[in-house]
Amino acid sequence: MEVRTPKIYTYVDYLQLHQDTRVELIDGVIYDMSPALSRKHQKIVVEFTTAINNYLKVSKKPCEIYTAPFDVVLTEEGQDEKQATNVVQPDISIICDKKKLTEKGCVGVPEMIIEVVSEYNPFHDYIRKLNLYNQYKVKEYWIVNPNNQTILVYRLKDNEDYLPPEVYTFNDKVNVGIFEDLIIDFAQIKEVL
Repeated sequence: MEVRTPKIYTYVDYLQLHQDTRVELIDGVIYDMSPALSRKHQKIVVEFTTAINNYLKVSKKPCEIYTAPFDVVLTEEGQDEKQATNVVQPDISIICDKKKLTEKGCVGVPEMIIEVVSEYNPFHDYIRKLNLYNQYKVKEYWIVNPNNQTILVYRLKDNEDYLPPEVYTFNDKVNVGIFEDLIIDFAQIKEVL
């Protein structure tokens, strides 16, 4: 009996999908994205984006912030982007190396990613993406859970692996580690939810 190997999808396959198809590609496997996001989810993304974008303008940092849908193609050192097997659409991506930006998104690793947990598939953010972002050395990864109002902040230690997460609530102020002087006040976000 012949054993069939499952197909490993690449960025080339991803680009051939219908434009309205919302999926992510992780380790060559296609995952459907959650249905329409909750109002709370959208509000949190807007609040984060506004605070970070205002900070970037005032501080004149060379970074840019993008929200989903925005393709982030994670590539290995020297890998042609067409062969990449990881394409994600983080809720928020911060990219400081503008050479990584393309017309379609980002090819390479953002400095920071924020995911707001979907009630439909929390495993995706807490496990699958955590491992992926650790593997590709995203400097800072935040998991924001609007349901239990917690934030897990993962930061790379010496560009190796994530330290154990720092745990916060929506009553806390949280320092954005990739910037020395940006603090997100979750109490203000909580007020508008």
